[in-house]
Amino acid sequence: MIIDIGNTVVKMVAFRGDEPVEEIRLEGGEISGIDAFVDKYNFRSGIVGTVRDLTPTETEALDRLPFPMLRFSPDIPVPITNRYRTPETLGSDRLAAVIGASSLKPGKDLLIIDAGTCITYEVIDARGNYWGGNIAPGMQMRLKALHEFTARLPLVEAEGEVPGIGYNTETAIRSGVLRGMKYEIEGYIKSMRSKFPHLLVFLTGGDHINFDTNIKNIIFSDKYIVPRGLNKILDFNEELRNKNEE
Repeated sequence: MIIDIGNTVVKMVAFRGDEPVEEIRLEGGEISGIDAFVDKYNFRSGIVGTVRDLTPTETEALDRLPFPMLRFSPDIPVPITNRYRTPETLGSDRLAAVIGASSLKPGKDLLIIDAGTCITYEVIDARGNYWGGNIAPGMQMRLKALHEFTARLPLVEAEGEVPGIGYNTETAIRSGVLRGMKYEIEGYIKSMRSKFPHLLVFLTGGDHINFDTNIKNIIFSDKYIVPRGLNKILDFNEELRNKNEE
């Protein structure tokens, strides 16, 4: 059982080996319905990764599960070399995304882009060295910021026309945000490919961005990148524990 707690969405994913079987997405960022999900599957073990502190109710729900639940933290061993200079401040979702992508394309230079509440850009090289990445505001954060930090700009929905040049305030904001994200991501890809010529790119997260055809051709899309990484971390720690018990 894999639980990925983000800023606005909680994902509960059942894995059988390396493959996801079912995913439940909980909007609002809190765990609920965990007992019903557990009753549906014969889970052997689980892991929870979170970008925030658990509430007392969530902690109690996890503690009463009938199988061991690993709490992912900065001191948990991982199957890559983490060269981030402040690992204690590194979000579990960022590190899990890197591990998930590298499990799908081992021995490759990778750029992992997670477009959610924030957009994160993570780099791991072909030798398994995670060097870090960058964090930028996500789509909804950008749209809300333009409204909240100005006197008269409206709050614009992401859905709608995205012309090359906005013809009114609504399309000017939407095009500025969505096209700005597109150009930003394409710029990161171009920059990283100059350093890693054989770079592969993974895109995950809830925000959908329309790329040019030449960009689409080098992007792998997988919504399970973070849960895959948490699953690999769980397997890795169980293997270590079994070796220590031998």
